[in-house]
Amino acid sequence: MPPTNSRAQVEAAYRNELARVCDSVTQLLAAFPPDWAMRLWMDKFIDYLAAKQGMADALRAAVASGADPFAESLDKLTTALSDLLHAGAEAGLLRADIDPLDVGLSLSGVALVTGAPAPRERAGRLLDLLLDGLRYGTHR
Repeated sequence: MPPTNSRAQVEAAYRNELARVCDSVTQLLAAFPPDWAMRLWMDKFIDYLAAKQGMADALRAAVASGADPFAESLDKLTTALSDLLHAGAEAGLLRADIDPLDVGLSLSGVALVTGAPAPRERAGRLLDLLLDGLRYGTHR
């Protein structure tokens, strides 16, 4: 188990990286149509999850010691996805009936099955499919 100081550093790095990804929503929505902002954000999130794989052992050790590095994660993730989905629905580019947590879980699934950097091309194709599903039934 890493020393307490190392655990705190891992937890802080995890939270900071997630905050950076989630905070990018505002800039993406300002620069791109909401559906493309969603797709670009998905790429950022998948890259974040791939980087987090390297922290997996340290995060498990932190959880085993009683820490909860994921305490704020779900709220940040849900807020980011809600903002993207709402902007997309308002613009008529994304479905309005999507649960943000379902998108988050779908993204986690993409990261799980594509895991290493080598299948990044496959991850991109899966993200394109997910975005198509988020667009399905909208009138563009």
